[in-house]
Amino acid sequence: MALPAYRRPILKTVLGRLKEPRKFIQALVGPRQVGKTTLIRQALEASGAAAHYVAADSPSPRDAAWLEAQWDIARLRAKDGGRSGAVLVLDEAQKVSGWSEIVKRLWDEDTAAGTALKAVLLGSSPLLVRKGLSESLAGRFEVVRVPHWSYAEIKEAFGLSLEQYLFFGGYPGSAQLVSDEERWRRYILDSLVETTLSKDILFQTRVDKPALLRQLFSLGCAYSGQILSYRKMLGQLHDAGNTVTLAHYLELLSGAGMLTGLQKYSGSRVREKGSSPKLLALNTALMTSGTEHSFSTARADPDFWGRLVESAVGAHLVSGLSGTGSEVYYWREASREVDFVLKGKGRVTALEVTSSRRKDSMPGMAQFAEEFRPQRKLLVGGQGIALEEFLTTPAEKWIAP
Repeated sequence: MALPAYRRPILKTVLGRLKEPRKFIQALVGPRQVGKTTLIRQALEASGAAAHYVAADSPSPRDAAWLEAQWDIARLRAKDGGRSGAVLVLDEAQKVSGWSEIVKRLWDEDTAAGTALKAVLLGSSPLLVRKGLSESLAGRFEVVRVPHWSYAEIKEAFGLSLEQYLFFGGYPGSAQLVSDEERWRRYILDSLVETTLSKDILFQTRVDKPALLRQLFSLGCAYSGQILSYRKMLGQLHDAGNTVTLAHYLELLSGAGMLTGLQKYSGSRVREKGSSPKLLALNTALMTSGTEHSFSTARADPDFWGRLVESAVGAHLVSGLSGTGSEVYYWREASREVDFVLKGKGRVTALEVTSSRRKDSMPGMAQFAEEFRPQRKLLVGGQGIALEEFLTTPAEKWIAP
């Protein structure tokens, strides 16, 4: 499948690094089913490099001996390739126990021997991949982030309408299933939700309360776009836990690209870290697939549809600004609220979202502006920026000078 225009810069980055002299290990990280494997295969084809591609994502655990054997095969291909060398692609490398230490040793051996072997790591658990990279491979790697597909990408590649994107989400693998809602739902729940929870989080990380993690994910999707204190979360969950455990589990879900908790903007990082999170599903398919709503009933439910709109806007911002140095917050004081606050490049942007035709007053925006003096105040939807225009515009534009 040809990549949509918005995704081609990632392909260009990967291709450019494959053509460079051997410098760093490349790590492509992002959630499941966002096209990491397609990207690297297309980059390898375009580069013409000899390659050895292997995946550690298998029913039986891979071990150090397996990883070393794959590396040796790639070394032979690099030797046959002469000065051009070869590329070793390790998909889901983090599923090999002690992978980062093994990769470090083998990479350093090749560096000392002058072996022209480049290495690319693919990972669907960014948090876990980055932990291994930073702990063992410091100074030896570069990260290429592969985010969720935007509305612009899904529209170009599959022709989905804005309303379809809001309900069915932005997973390319499920876009062709929208005409069969039950089949689409099973794909999301079985191939994405369950696989991410069981293989990307529970299989690789110590989680003392797996049931609590699953309940937190379901709760977060049900309350996406809403501010919920950890204590209130505990009151709605059936498994005993504490706020520290919930915060940790939310971090794991965020690292897997499923659910995050935005912090309150205060101008003080200490206060931000201690705030109640605003829950946000990072793909609206995660919200809709677990409900009884069909596309038509969701469209007829203003409250539910409004949460989809706000969540889609938030996910677009979080995904688009990831790795740029800019951050996404919310703000609330008593009953007054600003949906999203963007901070980056020395600027602050306050952003309100509405799915109705009119929003005559925005007391939260007015109070926030008086206290923090943002450089830009935006309204998305209604009489503001059209939702389709917002979702087809790169997120960085909204905070650029």
